[in-house]
Amino acid sequence: MCGILAIIGKGKEEALVQQLSKRMSHRGPDESDIHITEKGHILAHERLSIVDLHTGKQPIQGTDSAWMVHNGEIYNHKKLRETTLKHHTFRTTSDSEVIVHLYEEFGYDFCDMLDGIFALVVIDGDDYIVARDPLGVKPLYYGMDERGRLYFASEMKAITDQCKSFSTFPPGHYYTEKTGFVKYYKPEWEAYEKAVEKLDLQALNKSLTQAVEKRLMCDVPFGVLLSGGLDSSLIASITSRLLEETGQELHSFSIGLDASAPDLVAARKVADFIGTTHHEIHFTVEQGIEILDKLIWHLETYDVTSIRASTPMYFLSKAITEKGIKMVLSGEGADEIFGGYLYFRNAPSVLDFQKETIERVQKLFTADLLRADKSTMAHGLEARVPFLDKAFLELAIKIQPDEKMPKTYEGIEKYIVRKAFDTPEKPYLPEEILWRQKEQFSDGVGYNWIDTLIEYCSSQVSDLEFSRAKELFPYNTPATKEAFFYRQIFYKHFPQDSAAQTVRKWIPKWQENQDPSGRANAAHVKADVAIASNQELV
Repeated sequence: MCGILAIIGKGKEEALVQQLSKRMSHRGPDESDIHITEKGHILAHERLSIVDLHTGKQPIQGTDSAWMVHNGEIYNHKKLRETTLKHHTFRTTSDSEVIVHLYEEFGYDFCDMLDGIFALVVIDGDDYIVARDPLGVKPLYYGMDERGRLYFASEMKAITDQCKSFSTFPPGHYYTEKTGFVKYYKPEWEAYEKAVEKLDLQALNKSLTQAVEKRLMCDVPFGVLLSGGLDSSLIASITSRLLEETGQELHSFSIGLDASAPDLVAARKVADFIGTTHHEIHFTVEQGIEILDKLIWHLETYDVTSIRASTPMYFLSKAITEKGIKMVLSGEGADEIFGGYLYFRNAPSVLDFQKETIERVQKLFTADLLRADKSTMAHGLEARVPFLDKAFLELAIKIQPDEKMPKTYEGIEKYIVRKAFDTPEKPYLPEEILWRQKEQFSDGVGYNWIDTLIEYCSSQVSDLEFSRAKELFPYNTPATKEAFFYRQIFYKHFPQDSAAQTVRKWIPKWQENQDPSGRANAAHVKADVAIASNQELV
C-alpha cells in the first residue's frame, strides 16, 4: 500500500514533484523515491511496506526501459511468477513487480490477469498505461495542467493546485494515450437479468473463505476490524479459523464512545467466542468534532455519511498502528452485495432490490471504499476487503434475487450470508451476533455521536448563511446545516469546481427520511426517524 504520483510530460522540477508527493506521505511512511525517465516523465512513490520489506522499493524497473509504480496488493503474484511470467527475471520479491512484466509480455491487455487491488502506472519511453482495480478499492485521480501534462495521483491533494481540471479515475478501467479510457472489467453480475443462479450455501462459504485466505498475504503484523456486526464478525471468525493451525495470535479492534456502545458490546462477545486478542478504543464527541477539519482534508469528500463514519475509523486506525499493526481485514461490501441496509426492506420488488444492490456495489468507490481507504491510510494502515473479491462477487450477486428476499424471513439483512455460515456443529459466531440487526458504523459507536454532531454543526451555521447554500455551492448544494458545515471545510481545502465534482452523496432509497443514519429507518429497533428534524432536508 502506498501513495503514487505520475506526471506524463516534460518540464516539472524534481524538487517540486517531491513536495507534491510528500502531501501523501501518510500513505507511505516507510520510504519514498522518485524516478525521472529518459523522456522526462516522472514517477514518485510513498511506500507502506507490507510485502517484501527489503527489496520492494518503488518505482520498479522492468526488464529494460519500462518503469512502474503501484498502490495496492496483487494476491496472485506468486502464481503469475510461476506460470505466465516464469521466463522473466525479477529484481524483487514484491507482489507489485509482476505488473511491469505483464505489460512487457502483453502490452495493455493484462489488467484482468491481476487478482487484487491496484492503482498503477507503467511508463515505457513515451508509451504508458494507467489503471485502477475493478471496484476502486484503491483511490486514483487524474488531471491536466495548462501545458497539457497529465497527472495521476492516489489523492487529489497532490495535484489540485497543479491542474486546470481533474477528476476521479473510473474503477475497472485503464487509460493510454492511444486508446483513451477502456473498461476492462466487464463482469456478468453487472447485468441484473443475469441473476438467475440457484442458491449454493456451501459454495458461498468456500468462496468467502478463499477470499479471506488470499488476503492474509503479508510480511507484517495484521489484525481484523471488529464492529460486532455480521460483516466484520464473520471475516474475523473466518480469519481466526484459518490461523488455528498456525498458532498465530489474531488481534481484533473495535471503537465506541464508551464501553456501553452497541458495537463494543457486540464485538466483545464475538472476540470471546472466536478467541482473538481484543482491543477496545474509546473516543469522545468533542475529540471527533475537533478533528473534522483534518479529517475532511484526508477524506477529500463532503459526503455526510462518509464523514460521520470516518471519524471513529480515523481514531481506530491511529490506535491500531500505534500497536505495530500495519494491515487489517474489514467487512466492507457485504451490505451492498446482499442488501444489508435497512432501507432495502422497502424495496418495491425483487427486481428493484437486485438493481439497487448492483448500483451500490458499482458506487462503493464514492462512499465506503473511499472512507475505508483514506481514514486508515491517514495513519499508514492498509485495509483489505474480502467481500469484494472478484470470484465471490460473481457468485453472490448472480443469485436469484427472490432468494435474497425470502418470504419466510421478515426483512432482508443478508439472510443468505447468515445461512451459509450458520453451522451448528462448529458455529462461526454466537447466535445473537449472527442474527443481530444491521447497525451502521456511525450509529454503532454510540447513538450520541451523530445526534451531537448534528447539533454542533447546526449551531455553527446561521440561518442567513444556510439561505445562501444554493448561491455558494450550486453543485451538489448541501441540504442540511450539517452538510453545509462540511462543505465549507471542504471548500477551504479544495476550492476548485473539479474537486466538488468528484464527490457523490450517499442517500438511502425507499424511505421518507433521507438522513443516511440507519436509525432514520422505521425498521430500526431504536428508530429515530426525526433524526434530522432540526435541519429539515429540502
